[in-house]
Amino acid sequence: MTDYKNVLIEKFQKKTATVAIMGLGYVGLPLAVVFAKAGYQVIGYDLVQEKVDLVNAGKSYILDVPEEDLRPLVIKHQLRATSNPADLNKADAVAICVPTPLRKTGDPDMSFIVSATEGLAPFVHPGMVISLESSTYPGTTREVLLPRLVEERGLMVGEDVFITFSPERVDPGREDWTTYNTPKVLGGITEACTQVGTAWYQQALETIVPVSSTEVAEMTKLLENTFRMINIGLVNELAIMCHHLGIDVWEVVNAAATKPFGFMKFTPGPGLGGHCIPIDPLYLSWKLRSLNYNARFIDLASEINTQMPRFVHRKIQDALNAVKKPLNGATILLLGVAYKPNVDDMRESPAIDVIHLLQASGAQVSYHDPYIAAFDHDGLAMQSIENLIETVADVDCVVITTNHRDYDYAAILNAARLIVDTRNGLGELGSNNPKVVRL
Repeated sequence: MTDYKNVLIEKFQKKTATVAIMGLGYVGLPLAVVFAKAGYQVIGYDLVQEKVDLVNAGKSYILDVPEEDLRPLVIKHQLRATSNPADLNKADAVAICVPTPLRKTGDPDMSFIVSATEGLAPFVHPGMVISLESSTYPGTTREVLLPRLVEERGLMVGEDVFITFSPERVDPGREDWTTYNTPKVLGGITEACTQVGTAWYQQALETIVPVSSTEVAEMTKLLENTFRMINIGLVNELAIMCHHLGIDVWEVVNAAATKPFGFMKFTPGPGLGGHCIPIDPLYLSWKLRSLNYNARFIDLASEINTQMPRFVHRKIQDALNAVKKPLNGATILLLGVAYKPNVDDMRESPAIDVIHLLQASGAQVSYHDPYIAAFDHDGLAMQSIENLIETVADVDCVVITTNHRDYDYAAILNAARLIVDTRNGLGELGSNNPKVVRL
């Protein structure tokens, strides 16, 4: 009887293993590069042929993956991409990095995970370790992957095939914490699964944090993002309260942040964006509803954060009214449609909601974003304007929805007639300035 556990561990230690990454997006492509840099032979699998062709040409479409890192790996045949699922049969290890969105009804859309699992199933073989990296509710790895990939194929988990969950912790645009040096939580279905998974990842990543089960690893990721969601919800509600009290919320937040203990700084904004924070906690809330438990903190924070674009809409309307200009027919320029500064990621960006609300009120809306030249989202197609300062001077109101570092805020302030700053992008320049309305 083959000791697949020790065979795999030895392959990982000697870097003779072949690693496959399913999904070459914001998570998968950086992970593929890290594994290839570590010396593994890496197969990147994606259904989108354009991504496959770009990777094989050494061209990156992810800001966090410089082409000078990607191209040498492709040239040396350390990394290649494919859209042929049969290539997965060659892998000793497979990481599933696919999206986990919410349906419009608010319940989890598991179709990407299910599709990836069913696509991988025919190629699962003894001596393979599979890790799910997609954020999801506790129980997914055991309930979805284990039956389809192991039990239905007559294999034994922890002996023939090893199943783990290791949540991605990607924060797009960061240079201090990357895929390589961000500690990696990993939990297996069995102890042997955890050992094999740890041996795999620790050859490529700086720190591995093993936990006792896949459920603990799944819950860990949801705690991280729920913590942020609730605290952002708290500070967003604080912004609304400060508005009613006539207090500058940014002054309050910055003053509180001087406390060296017992406080962590969160900042308000036009809403909640990105793939993880607005979505992952709702996976947990959905799961708990099935157990007759109401996750009240999550639901309340989600309600507050979801309403922030409407609060921004009212701020813009009130600011225009104060200068005797109706919102209907006003020209408005949004600065930034990415969900956070200095990235080209629009997933769940609150700027889209703000645009829809303004257009529904009859405003003529344009946008500028140095990272996003154009977008087409749910029937809303727009292109970034070219002459920034000229347009700033021409429109009735400028709205800072994403505080990109690329902007010359002093020049924007000088040229604009009216600015609604939802991110404190102007900083002290906007304090007590009659042309500026802050969140």
